[in-house]
Amino acid sequence: MIGLISYLTFFFTIALILAIAVLGLNLQWGFTGLFNGGVVAFFAAGAYGLIMLGGPARANEFGGFDLPYLIALAGGVLLSGVLALVVGLATTRLRHDYLAIATFGVAIAIESVARNAEYLTGGAKGLRGFERPLEAWVGQPQLYSFLFLCVVIVCLVGVYIALEKLVDSPFGRLLRAVRENERAAQSLGKSPAHIRLTAFVIGAMIMGLSGGLYATFYAFISPQDIAPILTFQIWAMLIVGGSGNNRGAILGTLVVWGGWVGSGWALTAFAPASMQLYAGSIQYILIGCIIVFTLLARPRGLLPERLTTTQYAESSVEKR
Repeated sequence: MIGLISYLTFFFTIALILAIAVLGLNLQWGFTGLFNGGVVAFFAAGAYGLIMLGGPARANEFGGFDLPYLIALAGGVLLSGVLALVVGLATTRLRHDYLAIATFGVAIAIESVARNAEYLTGGAKGLRGFERPLEAWVGQPQLYSFLFLCVVIVCLVGVYIALEKLVDSPFGRLLRAVRENERAAQSLGKSPAHIRLTAFVIGAMIMGLSGGLYATFYAFISPQDIAPILTFQIWAMLIVGGSGNNRGAILGTLVVWGGWVGSGWALTAFAPASMQLYAGSIQYILIGCIIVFTLLARPRGLLPERLTTTQYAESSVEKR
């Protein structure tokens, strides 16, 4: 029983940390129409920034400022925002596939830096030795994991409520206006470039928060944790759940992460030893099948965007 509780705690901790990143992507794509192909770059900035600022000093390595946890976490989020501002100024004027390619290139560059810049990121061995907040005070690892899950839930709920208020505000209507008809928004005196950049930075900072919580949970981060495949997984979660709906983003995360973990367990438990060598590849195929099935059965996701009466009427006119 204790083992089951520990496993469920681990499952939901990782799932909800990823759900925060999916909410950030939903703000960029679901509400603004920005195709961010480099999610993992901002996730990495939050994770590495946290450990550099809050971790102990290491010989011949940058960082080790040993700052209080909340300050280090905020610093990682701010680093993600600065990176997004620099990238956004250069890329948010691009459209669709061009923006996706540009941001994907940024993610590849960040991973390459993390893998090779040993002085800055620890190189392939990563950064470890981060002292998790209050861990020594709590003492029991299982109790600490449960308490950290509660912290993650609080962060997720806070991000969800903030985004719900944001998208229901006049600024949220501007996001949808830019997504649906940029020229119409511009004709009303609005700046689509400024609106897209703002949404891009806010979404990236949310991804940075997710990365910081991930690095806190493992007390470790390495280039293997920020491989481009993580961007695919986060996109899959949003597509399955339904872009433009924050509840759908969270549901999609639980479904895809459950499929990923469940398929891994099933392959380990029941597949022949020869097939287990290809377990990772089979998992990617299964996730692809989940996406295809969702698109065929529910093209707009499990919980699609809730359209207002005006938006529905506009959508109907466009279809005609």
